[in-house]
Amino acid sequence: MNIHEYQAKALLKGYGAPVAEGVAILKAEEAEAAAKSLPGPLYVVKSQIHAGGRGKGKFKELGPDAKGGVRLAFSIEEAKAHAKEMLGNTLVTAQTGEAGKQVNRLYIEDGADIARELYCSLLVDRSVGRVAFVVSTEGGMDIEAVAHDTPEKIHTIAIDPEAGVTAADIAAISKALELDGAAAEDAKSLFPLLYKAFSEKDMALLEINPLIVMKNGHLRVLDAKMSFDGNALFRHDDVKALRDETEEDAKEIEASKWDLAYVALDGNIGCMVNGAGLAMATMDIIKLYGKEPANFCDVGGGAGKEKVAAAFKIITADPKVEGILVNIFGGIMRCDVIAEGVVAAVQEVGLKVPLVVRLEGTNVELGKKILNESGLAITAADDLDDAAKKIVAAIEA
Repeated sequence: MNIHEYQAKALLKGYGAPVAEGVAILKAEEAEAAAKSLPGPLYVVKSQIHAGGRGKGKFKELGPDAKGGVRLAFSIEEAKAHAKEMLGNTLVTAQTGEAGKQVNRLYIEDGADIARELYCSLLVDRSVGRVAFVVSTEGGMDIEAVAHDTPEKIHTIAIDPEAGVTAADIAAISKALELDGAAAEDAKSLFPLLYKAFSEKDMALLEINPLIVMKNGHLRVLDAKMSFDGNALFRHDDVKALRDETEEDAKEIEASKWDLAYVALDGNIGCMVNGAGLAMATMDIIKLYGKEPANFCDVGGGAGKEKVAAAFKIITADPKVEGILVNIFGGIMRCDVIAEGVVAAVQEVGLKVPLVVRLEGTNVELGKKILNESGLAITAADDLDDAAKKIVAAIEA
């Protein structure tokens, strides 16, 4: 689960991180009061969407010469004008894709005198099985280019979970970021509290880009991006309360209600599979035969008829889907249950695109019998290769 920048900063501020004053608004007419509540005279008006690259983004409705999704304002009047122009329009960034995201809220923040822009993130480094700091002196909007062109400028410092962030770790991070003076002193408290927040809130990612050194020598969190482990949200009602469903795919929201592992993709072949490994293999073979998967959908090992039917409905609700491939290996999950769920869903919502089903494993013959006797236009497949060929041929026919 992702949250907005202003929410992430509020969370970090609660841990003691140095964060500027700011106010979130939903309406343009709220901009004046928000700006007046800040010290000024420089204000930063920031689009709040779940995507990076906002500063370089462009609004669909405003033309190529319009300013991006993060703007400086040197007066309250200018802040008001930016808010009026940005709210309700669609911001397209490198991470949103061409569709973009509608800006439904803004964050008006007090400006900062920036001397240096740094990059700092925390994530789970699976190569060592530890949380790690990933840092660079090359912070700002072009960190992706830094990672691609000059990877030697990015440093990874893994943290021992038993020891936590030690003085040696702080020294290593500070050296990688070339911190000295007041910034090096600030680092002694900032990096441990970032690790504490990451660990206590079960984050999957905490990204501060940029972490700035101000002209007075001190550190400040200028931007913050957070992603949380969905499997741990039951422990964090305060984090769950920050969820903004308007920023999420409606199909993924519906899938979460049924405890389905579902991720919307950009292809045209819908997939319903049991098991993450089998799902990945299914998507790979679809790509092998020249098409793209429209989703990742793992119904899990213990799904019932209703859950299978719900998954099928979610897949068919995607207008991009031109064909559906159901690929089930029955172990804990029985093939007859899958078959019953597919038949029930098709009978309820109809079938407007080709459907290929490959079943193998527990109760496979019963599952095939249910499908064959359903009277529905379902194409059976003998194995995964056969299934992929048949669904690709069906949508090309």
